[in-house]
Amino acid sequence: MDLGQLGAGIVMGIAALGSAIGIAIAGQAAIGAWKRCYMNNKPAPFILTVFAGAPLTQTIYGFLLMQTMKTAAADPSKAGYLLGFGLFSGIAMAASAVAQGKAGAAGSDALGETGKGFAQYIMVVGLCETVALFAMVFSMIACQSL
Repeated sequence: MDLGQLGAGIVMGIAALGSAIGIAIAGQAAIGAWKRCYMNNKPAPFILTVFAGAPLTQTIYGFLLMQTMKTAAADPSKAGYLLGFGLFSGIAMAASAVAQGKAGAAGSDALGETGKGFAQYIMVVGLCETVALFAMVFSMIACQSL
């Protein structure tokens, strides 16, 4: 078994799992906010889909890092390093997606209730995103310098 290739698959899988969890969290809150709007005869803001879909990007980051790791996995001496890298980079991206889902859920609740504050709420969602971006970029740099 090639542990380097396994690490490349792990980073993709764990990042995607985090995206799914984050989307579920934010999506449930968006649906709840829309329901409250409908019950109060207020327009339901479509912009809440931004909060619900934001954690999806971690899957893309996992895919991009997987591609870089597959190239680095051509050298079997790097296998253990890449396995560890895949595991921990994937966990970092997944944690970012879950945190982003929670921030998006709070943003959906607040925006649905008040109709105000989208810029502030999306900034917090973006801060959560930054963790995944850093994990991906720093991991790609490290893989290329092996």
